Amino acid sequence: MATLRFKALEILYSRKPIPVKREENLTSDYYGMLVFDRPKMKKYLSKESYKGIIDAIDNGTTIDRKIADQVAIGMKAWAMENGATHYTHWFHPLTDGTAEKHDAFIDHSELGGVVESFSGKLLAQQEPDASSFPSGGIRNTFEARGYTAWDVSSPAFIIGTTLSIPTVFISYTGESLDYKAPLLKALNAVDKAAVDVCQYFDKNVTQVQANLGWEQEYFLVDEALYYARPDLILTGRTLMGHSSAKDQQLEDHYFGSIPERVAMFMQDFENEAYKLGIPCKTRHNEVAPNQFELAPIFEEVNLANDHNQLVMSLMDRTARHHGFYVLLHEKPFAGINGSGKHNNWSLSTNTGVNLYSPGKNPKTNLQFLTYIVNTIKAVYDNQDLLRASIVSASNSHRLGANEAPPAIISSFLGSEVNRMLDILAENVGDRKMTPDEKTSLKLNIGRIPEILLDNTDRNRTSPFAFTGNRFEFRAVGSSANCASAMIALNSVVAAQLITFKKDVDVLIEKDIKKDEAIFQVLKKYIIECKAVRFDGNGYSKEWADEAERRGLTNIKSVPQALEAYLSAKSRKVFGDLGIFNNIEIEARVEVELEKYTKKIQIESRVLGDIANNHIIPTAIAYQTSLIENVKGLKDLFSPAEFTELAGARLDLIRNISGHVSTIKAQVVEMTEARKVANLIEHGKEKAYAYEQTVRPYLDTIRYHIDKLEEVVDNELWPLPKYRELLFSR
Repeated sequence: MATLRFKALEILYSRKPIPVKREENLTSDYYGMLVFDRPKMKKYLSKESYKGIIDAIDNGTTIDRKIADQVAIGMKAWAMENGATHYTHWFHPLTDGTAEKHDAFIDHSELGGVVESFSGKLLAQQEPDASSFPSGGIRNTFEARGYTAWDVSSPAFIIGTTLSIPTVFISYTGESLDYKAPLLKALNAVDKAAVDVCQYFDKNVTQVQANLGWEQEYFLVDEALYYARPDLILTGRTLMGHSSAKDQQLEDHYFGSIPERVAMFMQDFENEAYKLGIPCKTRHNEVAPNQFELAPIFEEVNLANDHNQLVMSLMDRTARHHGFYVLLHEKPFAGINGSGKHNNWSLSTNTGVNLYSPGKNPKTNLQFLTYIVNTIKAVYDNQDLLRASIVSASNSHRLGANEAPPAIISSFLGSEVNRMLDILAENVGDRKMTPDEKTSLKLNIGRIPEILLDNTDRNRTSPFAFTGNRFEFRAVGSSANCASAMIALNSVVAAQLITFKKDVDVLIEKDIKKDEAIFQVLKKYIIECKAVRFDGNGYSKEWADEAERRGLTNIKSVPQALEAYLSAKSRKVFGDLGIFNNIEIEARVEVELEKYTKKIQIESRVLGDIANNHIIPTAIAYQTSLIENVKGLKDLFSPAEFTELAGARLDLIRNISGHVSTIKAQVVEMTEARKVANLIEHGKEKAYAYEQTVRPYLDTIRYHIDKLEEVVDNELWPLPKYRELLFSR
């Protein structure tokens, strides 16, 4: 018997749901209790320091040392009242997670002991070792200095006994080494560009905020089964495993009744999330068995991204208490749906207007169309950059597979919005529109509110879909930091809005009236970017062929997709807006290529180890038992009877031998290919070598292992099977 697997199953079958203590108060009573938010600032800070920090949050003003010291004192008092003994600068390095270094609230006292201490200097800045984080060559090992700097726009929070202060992470020479710093720059850029365009329609608009509502998909597996799968532990996905006879084909899991044990985990997790001010709103079963989804209320992008990073960590910790392990890999199981992190994105003004919601009159609807068209134009012009922002070794398994958008970047708008754009585009050329044409168009635009709500469908196959009052960037992977996609999206939209304003102003300077100028520029853009508009089935082979005819790119190679960051167009977008300089862009590509290479390297090593030390010995053991059985038959029966009785067994023995020999040979070949690739020093060339010469073995070796799983005695098979992993609840 395969001891480890069956011991894991015994643990699984003995599990019972862990009751969760229900909070006695309403959620609103304890929501945000572990967040140093505005009400707590008002309580713990002086009027001067409160005014100073609120002004910094709302208007981007700087905080002087005196105010920082006062804020630090108040923040420490609040934190210690809530059990905090340490503080940390919490940041998002270029890894697949967050980072923190804890320091105690103590310093030497004059009497020889210690006192609790926390100053504005410690609040505002720390100096973690920058050499040990990915930097793409910006920092060498012997150049250790880097800085974390307080992000006042995202509130501090308490995890356990530690006060966590959201920060940016930069090098000693000033380059960004994280996701947050460039995200804040991109958000500032889209704010400024969008405000300038809004001035055409409403002079009261002084600020535009980018909003994000992420949808986090994830799998849950029993913790005991997880630890019996070395591939899950070390790579986050199953490198082998034959499909379960029943998986998602009946579509009975989607929106089904949440299993009791899972519901207990969800309730426990949400209670903790609410205390951290994370507005969890929706939870449900997803399409694949043991797959679930969590979605919050929309928030400002930077805060929403911080909350998503917190959620992934919090889900992992909470799941352990319930005997689960959370899988955030985009494709942990072959043959069924992978997991995404749909980024629902919108822009809203300080006057309370969602710029992607139709208004109540022609003027506000012209503004609506202005932002729709410019966003689609930005997507069309920068499709390769947007793809680069979401590619990774893990997400490449998902894109284009079960219920996942393809690598082709296109946009779904819905029939009514498409119709409005086509009406506007019919007035081709630079000629002046007649009063009748403008009146007719404005009347049609004015009808949008009454027709859009019931006529804007949803398209699950579109990587970038308009869903009524926002765009849903569906191609983002479940394990990704949302900031990567949000940096790219907000940057390209900001750049496009700047171009739009320049184009409109040129026409206005030629004495063309404002509305007429806007109409002319919009119809020009609509014609130019029509190729990216697609409302059909993005999963179909026909769409791939059609997209190629339209001139849309379909880059499936991760290293090749990442090269879009280095194009002249991308460098100009980021450079003109001050998001990244050339050094930072090149460094990030190097980091991503290195991550890709190392993940394929790890998967290759893990697969080789499991094949040699688990699968092959098990297959040979079962084959040996068959051989002994055949020998026994030969001793008992006549040659004629033996031939009749042993034929199927002999075929099975040959079948097993063939798969074992192929696996053994291919593991050797894969190892040699890895050795050759490891000798390549250039990061880009090494990534391509791993993709082209190492990665293919992962699929071919898996094929033969999965064939063995079909025939080897169930009690001998060493690893938990898909039917066990996917239906353990």
